[in-house]
Amino acid sequence: MTNPSNRAGPLAGMKVVDLTSVVMGPVTTKILADYGADVVKVEPLEGDVMRLAAPMRSPAMGAMFLHANRNKRSLALDVKKPKGRQALLKLCADADVFISNIRGAAMQRLGIGFDDIRAVKQDIVYVSLIGYAESGPYGSRPAYDDIIQGAAAIPSVCATVTGSEPSYVPLTMVDRICGISAAHAVLAAIIHRDRTGEGQSIEVPMFETMADFVLGDHMGGRTFEPPLGPTGYSRLLARDRRPYLTKDGYICVMIYSDKQWKSFFSSIGNGPWQERADRFSAHAVRAKNYEEVYQLFGEIFPLRTTAEWMKVLATSDIPHARCTALTA
Repeated sequence: MTNPSNRAGPLAGMKVVDLTSVVMGPVTTKILADYGADVVKVEPLEGDVMRLAAPMRSPAMGAMFLHANRNKRSLALDVKKPKGRQALLKLCADADVFISNIRGAAMQRLGIGFDDIRAVKQDIVYVSLIGYAESGPYGSRPAYDDIIQGAAAIPSVCATVTGSEPSYVPLTMVDRICGISAAHAVLAAIIHRDRTGEGQSIEVPMFETMADFVLGDHMGGRTFEPPLGPTGYSRLLARDRRPYLTKDGYICVMIYSDKQWKSFFSSIGNGPWQERADRFSAHAVRAKNYEEVYQLFGEIFPLRTTAEWMKVLATSDIPHARCTALTA
């Protein structure tokens, strides 16, 4: 591991004590480490549970663990024991940031709540990554990615599109989005500390973060009082919004502006689609008829191969990409 005193990056010289596990917290501190911070990961004696998530080449070094914990130093402590707690406090004595994903009540019982850590470093930034806001009605509940996906209506949104049963997005999406949000919060708190000399306690709740994320797209007509219509953004909920089938595969295309629309249909020439192409040539009209627009593309793209389409789309300066398989 690189000597932290020789680390480069905008956060070089910052020390972060990382008492997190699984995905959300490690993603947060990975970002800080990538920016040059000296991150000291404190694990329980048995190690972060993600060490055991296969595949792995070496024992207790699972792939997801490696991705989320690069550029960090680590040690194991039993913070439930007095010596382990004292060792943790000693680490925090010269730290800039302390971050955990343990619920507040448990942190208080362990004697490592905000006041305990601040007693050894007055200006520390103390960050709590939790499932739900402590002051809210669900504050004491445990949470994982799947649970928050459900609470934030993500499976239901997926079902609206697919017409099938609710399903989770096959990514640790909540953990990663909330981890990125937490990294931003840490950086804002550090700026505040550098300007004022004040540390602070920060709470980053998964549910509230994801509710804002989802409703930014789908609050729709309920944004207004009185409401102007239902929730949902029709473009994202269109069932034919998907990678388009070609003669030999799939392609992802985004024909969004009026200029792109005109360029696309000029490049492919007249066809049985021309009347609809003319009718939807203005963005305002397309925005009210996304289902029909995506159906139209679903009829056109199977007429050529992926390579042929990529050449046409590149010439027309239209955003596109081959739909890549994860196994490729």
